[in-house]
Amino acid sequence: MKQVGIFSGSFNPIHIGHLALANYLCEFEQLDEVWFLVTPHNPLKERTSLMDDVLRFQFVKQATAGYAPFKASDFEFHLPQPSYTIDTLNALSKAYPSHQFHLIVGADNWLTFDKWKDYQTLIANYPIFVYPRHGYDLPTVSPYESVRFVGAPIIEISSTFIRESILAGKDVRFFLPPSIYDSCCSALKSE
Repeated sequence: MKQVGIFSGSFNPIHIGHLALANYLCEFEQLDEVWFLVTPHNPLKERTSLMDDVLRFQFVKQATAGYAPFKASDFEFHLPQPSYTIDTLNALSKAYPSHQFHLIVGADNWLTFDKWKDYQTLIANYPIFVYPRHGYDLPTVSPYESVRFVGAPIIEISSTFIRESILAGKDVRFFLPPSIYDSCCSALKSE
């Protein structure tokens, strides 16, 4: 059975922190692939702050090209909105029965995981990797057999920082994959 990590997010835009984390999970946590699921609308975020869905997906495709374990996915574009993780994972499991899907979440999200729709069903049915975030302390041992705290390096870069920096005229080319930097700058400045 193929072991696939589901890294769901706005990727507004995708940056080197996202890619480094996914690379770590493939190389050190034995995932065969990491699918970057571009979320059209996270129920916990304002939709008005998002770049165009198709553009964000295109940036993810460009950023992940050339590394076989990475896959860009617009799977959630074809599901009812807003996107809830449990619905997405159930639909993925039905569409790809030969895959074992693992949810990837940050420590910040883990600490509010009990607010997620059907969070107990997620914990019961899907392995979960929780990666560290600066300022969010995790216990040393997971309270659930299906939840694993991973020791990925902390790379504190946010998409918000990147968007704000570009709009302020800063050259932040080394925070983004080279394949998307110019296009991302143009897209943000034209909004």
